[in-house]
Amino acid sequence: MSANQEAKKLAVEDIKKLISSSKSVVLVDYRGTSVAADTALRKTFRENNVVYKVIKNSLFKKACEQLGISGLDEALNGTTAFAFGSEDETLAPRLVKNAMKDNKTLSIKAGLYNGAAVDDKQIITLASIPGKEQLVAQLLYVLNAPVASLARAFKAIAEKE
Repeated sequence: MSANQEAKKLAVEDIKKLISSSKSVVLVDYRGTSVAADTALRKTFRENNVVYKVIKNSLFKKACEQLGISGLDEALNGTTAFAFGSEDETLAPRLVKNAMKDNKTLSIKAGLYNGAAVDDKQIITLASIPGKEQLVAQLLYVLNAPVASLARAFKAIAEKE
């Protein structure tokens, strides 16, 4: 086996590990993005523990085939970068969506969510969901509101008497 084939097999194994450890993967078309914008985007991803890589489409496709994932063939054409979010399902899609506001050359092609292929609309919907911390805070607020209202009512009754 040639050294090139061995390197490709190792690359496919690394990609499979990235996919398996990720809760969401966003396929990004970065055609036309300037070096400065790409550097800023990479910095944002790095600060948020999201792996952002440019990978050959054929290697990513091979890794998906070996993992039993299908439905991304159409998206795996042209320039493609991959954002792997392992901590939060919504973080990688949200970061890409926010980057698209500043950089009009970026676009979402498709993605993976919990190991299943999804289209760009589903990734954008996923990006609009608040993060886990914000959802927990909203839940706690909703749970705390009736108790706080009851406490204020008791206080008002006690002050009247």
